[in-house]
Amino acid sequence: MSEKSQKLLSLAQQLRLYKPPDSLNNSTRRQNGIPQSAKPKTAAVLICIFEGYDGDLRVILTERSSRLSSHSGEVSLPGGKREEGDADDVETALREATEEIGLDPSLVDVITVLEPFMTKYAMTVVPVVGILFDKKAFNPAPNVNEVETVFDVPLEMFLKDENRREQEKEWMGDKYLLHFFDYHQSGSKMYTIWAITASILIRAASVVYQRPPAFLERKPTFWNGNPDKAIDT
Repeated sequence: MSEKSQKLLSLAQQLRLYKPPDSLNNSTRRQNGIPQSAKPKTAAVLICIFEGYDGDLRVILTERSSRLSSHSGEVSLPGGKREEGDADDVETALREATEEIGLDPSLVDVITVLEPFMTKYAMTVVPVVGILFDKKAFNPAPNVNEVETVFDVPLEMFLKDENRREQEKEWMGDKYLLHFFDYHQSGSKMYTIWAITASILIRAASVVYQRPPAFLERKPTFWNGNPDKAIDT
């Protein structure tokens, strides 16, 4: 393995000091967002950051298999539901990344965990941030039953008002924006990153680059567990 990137080492040092704002990491608020009839469920996703050839910070994403019954063909972060044998959210994210894209957990230095998001299915999604110092050691091996393609994008794109679209929606008087980021991979197809995956990456980019996005985010409050029932996005 080559010498570790100074940029990634500095980023790791910065992120180890990260503490989610209390207003975004309140367990009572998140619990209030779970319907009383639902059993609390947890999932974790891996935000795996590495340094690209041009020195930019990039994150690994997947295109979900067309064989899946839900969200087929959509772009997502590696991750999934927490299983009984998982010790914590970190183990869930790493296990799922191994199963989905063949990422060896020993290659990932887990640095921090961001504030959780809640889905319309009362699922709490925990973003786990890890750094891949040796990108060349990772040979993607997508599970064909779950993943169509493994690709990567520049993390900073989620702070820029470029190749971005938005759609205004409303639920119970709460107006919010869904963001759609289009990414054209060289010599390949176009991928669209949207909804909760886009929101998680906007937050991750804001933390990494220590600045807000160049556009009005206005994310739905239910992603932080405010509503008292599930909604449809």
